[in-house]
Amino acid sequence: MMESSESRRRFLKTACLTAGAALLSGKSFAGSSESQAPDYTLRIKTAPVEIAPNRIISAATYNGQFPGPLLRFKEGRQVAVDVHNDTDTPEQLHWHGQMLPVDVDGASEEGTPFIPAHGKRRIVFTPKPAGLRFYHTHNRAGANLAAGQYSGQVGPVYIEPKNEAGRYDREVFLVLKEFEPTFSRGGDMGTDFLSTATRVKALEEQGESAMKASLAKGMSHGFEVGYGSFTINGRMLGHGEPIRVKRGERVLFHVLNGSATEIRSLALPGHSWNVLALDGNPVPNPSAVPLLWLGTAERVSAIVEMGHPGVWIMGDLADDDRRHGMGIVVEYAGSSGKAQWIAPPHYRWNYALFAKPGAVADPPDDTFDMIFAKDNAAEDGFNRWTINGMAYPMSSLPMPTPFHLREGKRYRIRMRNASDDIHPIHLHRHSFELTKLAGKATAGILKDVVMLGGYQEAEIDFVADNPGLTLFHCHQQLHMDFGFMTLFDYV
Repeated sequence: MMESSESRRRFLKTACLTAGAALLSGKSFAGSSESQAPDYTLRIKTAPVEIAPNRIISAATYNGQFPGPLLRFKEGRQVAVDVHNDTDTPEQLHWHGQMLPVDVDGASEEGTPFIPAHGKRRIVFTPKPAGLRFYHTHNRAGANLAAGQYSGQVGPVYIEPKNEAGRYDREVFLVLKEFEPTFSRGGDMGTDFLSTATRVKALEEQGESAMKASLAKGMSHGFEVGYGSFTINGRMLGHGEPIRVKRGERVLFHVLNGSATEIRSLALPGHSWNVLALDGNPVPNPSAVPLLWLGTAERVSAIVEMGHPGVWIMGDLADDDRRHGMGIVVEYAGSSGKAQWIAPPHYRWNYALFAKPGAVADPPDDTFDMIFAKDNAAEDGFNRWTINGMAYPMSSLPMPTPFHLREGKRYRIRMRNASDDIHPIHLHRHSFELTKLAGKATAGILKDVVMLGGYQEAEIDFVADNPGLTLFHCHQQLHMDFGFMTLFDYV
């Protein structure tokens, strides 16, 4: 369990020791004076991670642990973070969900400098906006299942707001993550957990026709990724400390899906989740739901009122994933015995539940139409992904920038998914407003990742208020690595 006060004390101790060693080395830093100590120090290195007793994996980590240390910032107060790279590969550290300049954001496609192999870089920035964010590697992995976000390079960030969203007794941070990845063929998950399973006929005909044509040529289904172990805060179910609670407590859970590729669910038998924020941004209409669904890189902050004593399994709805570790025990004071799991009733996840009732988004100044498509097994057995027929190149060649912005203007992205896959769509360096879901207008929900179901449509709006190259991509590592990215620039 990652509770804020304990984690902060532990990390500050580690950070001070590491920072002191770095300063004694006499090497220079980019971004601020060498004589000034950093606020935090992160060290990228390969380390053993014990996910269960005598079950130890090797992974690239931050500070030798998984998840990476919880970093707590104050909104608007500048920080300096020293990042040491003890690996043989140049690295990128992306500050996901923050509104930062391109040299800090952590994406080479935007022009952020790499952290050199066996080198270091000082990163100075002003954290914003408030709420639950995170940091992770932004290296492409391709066919290397030890690289990118398949590794252990994921850690939570909490930017403290000036005013808390609700009354609670304590916070608990949960990072959901799989390990021991392997390639497989096919096996995409269904979309029936989303608020609508309605498919757009024209998109379905396009996607199914392309797939049938590929299979008719003798092609196999493109590679997917499966996992051997599943963890919450780096421990498999039953092998970490339980979350110990008392009856009557209001616990604010900050949940991060740190997966490279997987959509995750989370339920606690006999309890509901009062959702206060999505992707760190307060929702206009806080609402109670029986369970959570999170696409890759999504975050949910929700209060759970502890009113059902016992020893419970908080876990994923997928029985196989939960049995292989995707869960954590919640233990009430005075309760004992074996932890129990009771599956909740079927529930469709609906972002619109948290929207401003009856509100309509402001009209955009311009609209970009995007259609997402899959070329089955077209890239050495991997699916190739395109946006408007164009795949981001695997090489280091510069990518054309097809979308141009003017500062201060409001833009709408009309997204159409001509594949049967769910895509967690992410926009860097900006937040966006959900303005249409499954054909219904909505307003007030600000996010930086949204799940787009197979053969479905959605619209999002954002204001061009952070100049510089801006990356737009699917956060599913396989999709991003094999073409599902594009760039916006400001002109």
